[in-house]
Amino acid sequence: MAIYVAVLAGMFMAFLDMQIVATALPTIATKLGGVELFGWVGAAYLLALAAVMPFYGKFGDLFGRKPVFIFAIALFTIGSLACGLAWSMPSLIAARVLQG
Repeated sequence: MAIYVAVLAGMFMAFLDMQIVATALPTIATKLGGVELFGWVGAAYLLALAAVMPFYGKFGDLFGRKPVFIFAIALFTIGSLACGLAWSMPSLIAARVLQG
């Protein structure tokens, strides 16, 4: 049951993040002055996510699932903090790559 709750917590974090970003992104892009880079915010996250998935699987085999999962959640949280501190659209895109 604990494993199930941990996996659901990780999925909930990603789901909540995508819902918040999708809702607030037009306003964020306007405030940061980079509406032309609007599409890269979501694309950067998805590209990074797709690129690191095989590595997380391999690292899970090598080091165990729990440490890799904890590392991934910590990296996601740091990326979320970086998104909140973004001062421009390129910095927001870079933070989304870190988050992915």
